[in-house]
Amino acid sequence: MAAVKDLEKSLNDIFVNKAPALPPKVKKTIVEYLPWINLALGVFALWAAYGLWHWAHIADRLIDYTNSLNQLYGAPVLPTNRLSATVWLGLAILVIEAIIYIAAFPATRARKKSGWDLLFYALLVNVVYGLAVLFTDHGGFASLVSSVIGSAVGMYFLFQIREEYLGKSSKPTTASVKKA
Repeated sequence: MAAVKDLEKSLNDIFVNKAPALPPKVKKTIVEYLPWINLALGVFALWAAYGLWHWAHIADRLIDYTNSLNQLYGAPVLPTNRLSATVWLGLAILVIEAIIYIAAFPATRARKKSGWDLLFYALLVNVVYGLAVLFTDHGGFASLVSSVIGSAVGMYFLFQIREEYLGKSSKPTTASVKKA
């Protein structure tokens, strides 16, 4: 866990201290709609997992049909299965990512750091997904690059609003109002 905290600290330096800051209104808008964006991303990740599963089954059926035609005409039969270990790994990672996004909904809605942490983990899982599909027929290098770029863009926005989830509110508290 210390490695993740060190990574978070390093990325905070990159995306907050070295990158251009978002305007306060944009940050406020992102924080306001982020729980709903998480929910949508979770649903899209589940949809992507279903799409991957469906694609592999369709490919298997087409290959089976082709093999039956090949066998009928004496051509070689292609022994293949599109539901390989890497496809199952990709499916598992997508489902985990979806669960993390959906689980982040209540905590980001309450502006808790735990919600922000879940989103950070989801973006890291997205990079892992890119690595997992690197070696599949439906993925490849382009999938890895798009996962890394998507996660980097997501982390930029996530780190720009991080202060909203650290519990340091700029709104006056009842204790500060009583002192004044």
